[in-house]
Amino acid sequence: MAAARAAELGFVEAAPAWRLRSEQFPSKVGGRPAWLGAAGLPGPEELACALCGRPLVFLLQLYAPLPGRADAFHRGLFLFCCRAPPCCAGLRVFRNQLPRKNDFYSYEPPSEDPPAETGECVRLQLQSGAHLCRVCGCLGPKTCSRCHKAHYCSREHQTLDWRSGHKQACTQSDYLDTIPDHNFLFPEFEIVIETEDEITPEVVEKENESEIMGSMGEALEEELDSMAKHESKEDKIFQKFKTKIALEPEQVLRYGRGIAPIWISGENIPQEKDIPNCPCGAKRTFEFQVMPQLLNHLKADRLGRSVDWGVLAVFTCAENCRLGTGYTEEFVWKQDIQIHPKENVKP
Repeated sequence: MAAARAAELGFVEAAPAWRLRSEQFPSKVGGRPAWLGAAGLPGPEELACALCGRPLVFLLQLYAPLPGRADAFHRGLFLFCCRAPPCCAGLRVFRNQLPRKNDFYSYEPPSEDPPAETGECVRLQLQSGAHLCRVCGCLGPKTCSRCHKAHYCSREHQTLDWRSGHKQACTQSDYLDTIPDHNFLFPEFEIVIETEDEITPEVVEKENESEIMGSMGEALEEELDSMAKHESKEDKIFQKFKTKIALEPEQVLRYGRGIAPIWISGENIPQEKDIPNCPCGAKRTFEFQVMPQLLNHLKADRLGRSVDWGVLAVFTCAENCRLGTGYTEEFVWKQDIQIHPKENVKP
């Protein structure tokens, strides 16, 4: 994905497992992270919710190299969220980059042909030797005290795996070959990118509007309608949002390093002072946003109100600094879809 002034749109598609592995440099939603650099991964403390302390779940990653930057020939952004009911604001995003010549990948681009072995294969150890958690695929410094082979990021995930079958399979020689469904990860999809059509209709046709709302789901539609009733005539932000996505209502992501995000509401729009500078001292610039349509693909309805947003906007270092060889934390702003209290007050 190249940096550009025009927005690039992301859509989810089913893909074979091999296309979502690290060596294919995927952009993807859900499943376990396909880590870029195999060293310096964020640890359990960095991937714990600041509100409840539970492990965050991997939401998505983008492959976003920067042309003209030899140190960012390969570049990935990794977004995590908390799925616990009160903590949907628990979000963290990390950036990692590598030069073309590095310790982990071939100098030549990956083949577009499927490998001889194309089935699902959960990799729980990286080339660097780092072990990954059996549940979430993040750094797993803890081990099972019984077999000393299964690795975990936290006591919580160790307990979850124990209850999901590790208790019975722990002493079996081939137990590591089978990873149970822990009902923790989001469904996995590839993110495919298309450049946004420059011609956008000024007025959303009724059929387009219906298509947009349909793509968002009934619950989200009700929230948007409620919000729209309380917008002033001067506030055209929501209408602008609908108009902007009219031609491609299934978009789940908008990418454009340095362009302006589109907001879903006039409320809770960040000011410059709300976006912290990078630890290197440089300002952060907008890079991509996650759209509410993605919620339809996460089976969020079974999660109740635990995962919800209007817009997730990710801001990254404007200088794309390199603070060490590992993963650098960036900043994510969550804009909710507000339900106004007066809607729920009975006369």
